[in-house]
Amino acid sequence: MKQSMKIPFCGMIAALSVTVMFLTGLIPVATLALPALAGCFLIPVVGELGVRWGFSVYAVCAVLSFLLAPDREAALCYLLFFGYYPVLTAMFGRVKNKILRMILKLLLFNAAAVSEGLLTVFVLGIPWESMDFLGNAGIPVLLLMANVMFLLYDRALGGLIFLYFRKFSRQVRRILKLK
Repeated sequence: MKQSMKIPFCGMIAALSVTVMFLTGLIPVATLALPALAGCFLIPVVGELGVRWGFSVYAVCAVLSFLLAPDREAALCYLLFFGYYPVLTAMFGRVKNKILRMILKLLLFNAAAVSEGLLTVFVLGIPWESMDFLGNAGIPVLLLMANVMFLLYDRALGGLIFLYFRKFSRQVRRILKLK
C-alpha cells in the first residue's frame, strides 16, 4: 500500500469507531455492545496493515472516546478490553496450542473485567451495591456470566474475521491499491 493511503484509511476507521462510541449517549443500554462493535472496525486495519497500525488506531480511538463519548463506563470498556482485543486476536493466533491460547485469552479478559469493575466503582463512582444484587455470590456469578459472554464474543469475533478475509479483504485491497 502506498504510504499516502495508510493514514486516511486509519483515519476513516478511527472516525467510524469513535462515532459508534459517541452513540453510547443515545443508546445507554448498549454500554458493552457499542464498544465491542467499535473494536470490530479495527479488523481491516490489522488485516491489511498489521498489528502496529491496529494498536495506533486503537490508541487514537481510546483517547477520543474518553473525550467525546458520553458514557464513561463504555469508554472504559473500550479502553480496557474491547478496543485492543481484536488487534490481539492476530497475536493470539500465533499460539499453536488451542488450550494455552484459550487460557491466555481468559486470563486477559478476567484481568480486564476485574480492572473495569474496580475502576468503575472507585474512579467513576458507581455504587458497589449496584453490582452486589445477588448477595455474597453476586460478584462471582457476574464474573462467571461475563466469562460465558466473552467466549461467545470471541467465537463471534473469529467468525467476523473469517468473513472479512473471505468476502471483503479483496475489495478493500483493491480500493487501497494493495494489488
